[in-house]
Amino acid sequence: MALLEIRDLCKSYRDVTALSDVSLKVREGEFVTIIGRSGAGKSTLLRCVNRLVEANAGSIVFDGMDVRALHRGDLRRLRTRIGMIFQHFNLVPRQTVVENVLHGRLGYKTTFAGVFGVYTTEERARAAEILHRLGLEDQMHKRCDELSGGQKQRVGIARAIIQEPRLILCDEPIASLDPGSAKKIMDRLHRITRDLNITVLMNLHQVDVAIKYSDRIVGIREGRIVYDDDPGRLKKKVVADIYGSESEDILFEERVG
Repeated sequence: MALLEIRDLCKSYRDVTALSDVSLKVREGEFVTIIGRSGAGKSTLLRCVNRLVEANAGSIVFDGMDVRALHRGDLRRLRTRIGMIFQHFNLVPRQTVVENVLHGRLGYKTTFAGVFGVYTTEERARAAEILHRLGLEDQMHKRCDELSGGQKQRVGIARAIIQEPRLILCDEPIASLDPGSAKKIMDRLHRITRDLNITVLMNLHQVDVAIKYSDRIVGIREGRIVYDDDPGRLKKKVVADIYGSESEDILFEERVG
């Protein structure tokens, strides 16, 4: 049974079509990666799932809930169950690492508790545990503007994990990182989501990275899904179809042949 099912999803921005009749199922525990050119609709698709972007037509069903039909309170509860990791981290630079991680609990708080940063002993202990698993135990009390890019992204992962989500959406989480930092992020993200049985839906440009970590790869071109299959079947011809003939900047290993 699918944890997330998208049917005939459409999204347009004035005269520009971002998504056209997109249908996709994601099973619980899967690690699914979406690849495609910039502007293909990858980020729009992710942001429609948690309604940071409103679709024009189609349906999104998450864990049995009709996402597009939800109103304020129910939508807020939905977003506690769907974490999100951003390309540019979205941290509060002047706050500490642990304070930023605890922001992942705000969806469970009253307005008063959220404004004044009232967290339980258990929440603080859980934040420390997650940071330890991500190799950031020595950085807990540093301000986030003192961290490297890779460390900041690990804080973003911890913030998503502490929500106790069933699904995490990852919008180009390694795009701004060097290859070494990107590998560390992918290794830790893959391991912790596997250990906690959290489903992942991710956008990536790096085809070789998608092949290494994903259970399934979805290719989007001009707002339409043109590939949805096992990573082992992703060949050069398919990559060229997803990215178009001008795909010299696409990274993939020799085993994609």
